[in-house]
Amino acid sequence: MTKNTLLATLACAALFSASAIADDIVIHAGKLLDRPGKAARGASTVVVHDGRISAVKEGFLEPGALGLPSARVVDLRERFVLPGLIDSHVHLESDTGGVGGLVEGVTLSDAAIAYRTLANARKTLRAGFTTVRNLGDGTGATLALRDAVTEGLVEGPRIVDAGRSISTTSGHMDEWLGMREELHEAISHDNVCDGVESCRRAVRLQIGRGVDLIKIATTGGVNSRIGTGVGAQAFEDEVRALVDTAHLYGKKLAVHAHGADGIRLALAAGADSIEHGTLLGEEEIRLFLKTGAYYVPTLSTVNGYIERLATNPEAYSPEVRAKIEWRISVTGKSLQLAAPRGVKIAFGTDAGVSKHGRNADEFELMVKNGMTPATAIAAATVNAADLLGLGAEIGTLEPGKRADMVAVQGDPLEDVTVLKKMAWVMKDGRQVGL
Repeated sequence: MTKNTLLATLACAALFSASAIADDIVIHAGKLLDRPGKAARGASTVVVHDGRISAVKEGFLEPGALGLPSARVVDLRERFVLPGLIDSHVHLESDTGGVGGLVEGVTLSDAAIAYRTLANARKTLRAGFTTVRNLGDGTGATLALRDAVTEGLVEGPRIVDAGRSISTTSGHMDEWLGMREELHEAISHDNVCDGVESCRRAVRLQIGRGVDLIKIATTGGVNSRIGTGVGAQAFEDEVRALVDTAHLYGKKLAVHAHGADGIRLALAAGADSIEHGTLLGEEEIRLFLKTGAYYVPTLSTVNGYIERLATNPEAYSPEVRAKIEWRISVTGKSLQLAAPRGVKIAFGTDAGVSKHGRNADEFELMVKNGMTPATAIAAATVNAADLLGLGAEIGTLEPGKRADMVAVQGDPLEDVTVLKKMAWVMKDGRQVGL
């Protein structure tokens, strides 16, 4: 490369950099919920610079009045604007479910699953969920997608990923369950553990893969291909080893737990969140309040079950079908108990059991079971951001934070179902095509 060519290249790079830094956007919002949990503002102007919020002003201010004559204006004067939504519990790899999901898992290549993961991520982003926490991935596709999104190679939500979920042998995440023994050699089994040393090693394997957090199961699961119920399936020393090892490496730990005994085990050991928490009682509520752990209810799983069974009554094996009918009958009761007691609640759907792109269905069920629209929205913004350790970056629309925001027609503080249809989505200062 000649000296002149080098200088020209550096000059072009400098111009590109200056252009990126000077990328100013002025957004006029008819109503603005900049800090969920507080009252919404009326007519407002949000200024975005280089992918972050630089100012929030009252009224509709033109670029010239802001000293930004070349800024682009986004007219949302007839819309309600709020922070980008956060789903704290998804599985982006698939949403087939049931026997069909089992077949898909042994017939699709990892490459095919990766493409499906990307498609599901795009659906999620276009539904207004600019950040997700992925809690279980069998192939590593979501870890790779997380990095591709961060590098700007593909469009998708910001992903916080747990890698492979961990359980004891014959626990909820044991992929050998329901499979012929001669097939076991072909199925990865390094995410199961038994005893303290084994469980420490299982966590360290996920840490080595570059995960953001650890996901474990302390109880059986609805979709487990075994009829052993949803009570505890780990011993206290195993759970404590899992939690302590995750925390040793500075990682939060999410726990799949339905039965009260498994919930108590996890909370007593220091879990950061309980996923599902289907059978809460007074003792479990006291532990939530004592430890400050988050409860992620995942109510809309039942939508996936109901819809799949309506299409095909044989979609699930008999032992799983029985657990599904139980789950449908009790869903929401724990939230009715937890919400008025001040338990910290974060929004999560378990999308993958329900359909990706329909994450906002969860809001309606949260409100139906004791939350207000305002507290449900806070659960999907400020609370979820705190749970994910991203409260300094997302969750509110304040100067310095990432420009993640959405707009809807109507007022979600009056009718939370308007969040099911996005009018406009922005992530990191870039508008998302709907």
